[in-house]
Amino acid sequence: MTTSLDAKYHEMTETPVPRLVLRMAIPTILSMMVTALYNVVDAIFVGHLSTEATAGIGVAFAYMTFIQAIGFFFGHGSGNHISRALGARRFDDASTMASVGFFLPFILGVVSGAIGLLFLPSLSSLLGAPPSVVDSTCGYLRYILVASPFMMTAFTLNNQLRLQGNARLGMIGITSGAVLNIALDPLLIFVCDMGVEGASLATAISQFCSWMLLLWGTSRPGSVHVSWRAFRPSWKVLGEIVAGGLPSLCRQVFNCVSTIMLNYAAARWAAPGAQASTVAAFAVVSRLMMFAFSFTLGFDQGFQPVCGFNFGAKLYLRVRQSYLFAFGVSSVILLVFSCIGLLWAEQLVAVFRDEDPMLIEIGAKVLRWQCLAFPLVGLSTATNMLFQNIRMTFRSTLLSIGRQGLFFIPAILILPRLWGITGVMITQAVADVCTFLLSVPFAFWISKKLKTMAQEEDRLNIV
Repeated sequence: MTTSLDAKYHEMTETPVPRLVLRMAIPTILSMMVTALYNVVDAIFVGHLSTEATAGIGVAFAYMTFIQAIGFFFGHGSGNHISRALGARRFDDASTMASVGFFLPFILGVVSGAIGLLFLPSLSSLLGAPPSVVDSTCGYLRYILVASPFMMTAFTLNNQLRLQGNARLGMIGITSGAVLNIALDPLLIFVCDMGVEGASLATAISQFCSWMLLLWGTSRPGSVHVSWRAFRPSWKVLGEIVAGGLPSLCRQVFNCVSTIMLNYAAARWAAPGAQASTVAAFAVVSRLMMFAFSFTLGFDQGFQPVCGFNFGAKLYLRVRQSYLFAFGVSSVILLVFSCIGLLWAEQLVAVFRDEDPMLIEIGAKVLRWQCLAFPLVGLSTATNMLFQNIRMTFRSTLLSIGRQGLFFIPAILILPRLWGITGVMITQAVADVCTFLLSVPFAFWISKKLKTMAQEEDRLNIV
């Protein structure tokens, strides 16, 4: 294994940065895009059942966000350390971290899934389901809860592989499961007449298949292996996971909280008799924005292993170059998607449920508001991931909670009281503008700091 990891080290520290970032990013973009696509397809198929079913999977998405929070926390926490350890050629250290990062979320997934099944109706209401939507939410959550340990560790394994520079193996696991999900959806929903539970079962089966493929990927040459023998948790190892994963955990937890608050606000401020349509409209827009954001997130995640390896190798100018390249490209991607959303909002929303004119009208307004500020997200995302990868935990955590926490939560509490449902619609755009303004000074500071660190390292090498 050492020989193949040595070859990986030379690839990550010597290949020209733009080419290397693109090489790392393309598989990650495909993984994120396909993952987002099957969430969109889920919503489209369920949209043929009823507006309540569409709203139900939107409410259940809050629990999916919780699963991602745990998986990303351990995946980024262990993966960022693995990346730096490989850059410093500490291979045994990387193996221990990979194993601890895998087994702990599996255990947490078993516990959270069991508790959720015991209190399923209460969980649905807690996530923000209005009474008319509780049954659909329970139906979608049931199999997702059973699959929780596999879904959590699939996110962990994908991020570990990506941060080792093996994004292609992660792509195989994620995309295979997503394609299977898309194939199973119509079979289980309509042919087997399982309705919304069929969509849930399709997701659970596909996630389990992804999990098996990702676990196989850790055994391939050039990957850090996961094994029970290397599972040696300690306070030091846990501290490293917290330092590297806390920003992701905070970001995903606030994503979960903001989704729940959005469900409540949409139901509360909806027009009389339009609760289901309003909640469903916001659910549809969330799916669309998640699909668009997956391109940028995938690209920015593609630059993380480049950043980690080169920071561990003290090649700070390469780190800076990869950061600026990632920020520029991701911002252009977001601008393109924003223009598409502004021009064809009604048509995009209607794809999900064209039988409900009120859903289309509300969803189009929400989509256009969010697209206005969407291109600004590129700077905060790239800067956040850079800080997280080079272990600047406080700054990364601050940026990670900005969009869906620090700014979104006050906005969702204040703006609807001023402008009703329009206040709910503009909340995300307001939060994105504020997050961008917070990110600007951080971006200038880290760019200058990396340049200074590179100059100091050059002087030490000369001496």
